[in-house]
Amino acid sequence: MTALNKIPVVKKWLFTLLIILLVGAAIVWYLFTLKHDDTATVKAQFTVEAVPFLKEFENDMNLANKKYADKMIAVNGTIAEIEMADTTANIKMSDTTNGAYIIFAFQQQHLPDAKTLKVGDKVSIKGVCSNGAFSSILETNYVTFNRCAINK
Repeated sequence: MTALNKIPVVKKWLFTLLIILLVGAAIVWYLFTLKHDDTATVKAQFTVEAVPFLKEFENDMNLANKKYADKMIAVNGTIAEIEMADTTANIKMSDTTNGAYIIFAFQQQHLPDAKTLKVGDKVSIKGVCSNGAFSSILETNYVTFNRCAINK
């Protein structure tokens, strides 16, 4: 093959590589700009009570994580603690017998609803279960939720 014959082959490979890079960049852009549905409008896959839900994680953390992780769940319970900031709110429900807790991180558009809550209120909160884990510092189990809203 002569040098003149190699030029069209190299151009084809460069063109193919450019197309692959453009498609890859388009996919990455799509994934990074993807918006989640508003939690308030999404139907919960599970509706649970806070303390029995925590007991499931206490009994078998791996099985509970497989069952609930990345699922929309409505949790009914009593508010144990509230942490408010300018742009976020974290609501906590806990099991008073062993200190295990669930922490709900509220979406910004649902902050006004979260700010009306008080410690001791019975409430239903809907969100996406991130996972359950054991805190070696606090020596207790906890479950985290993201994109939360009050379940009405």
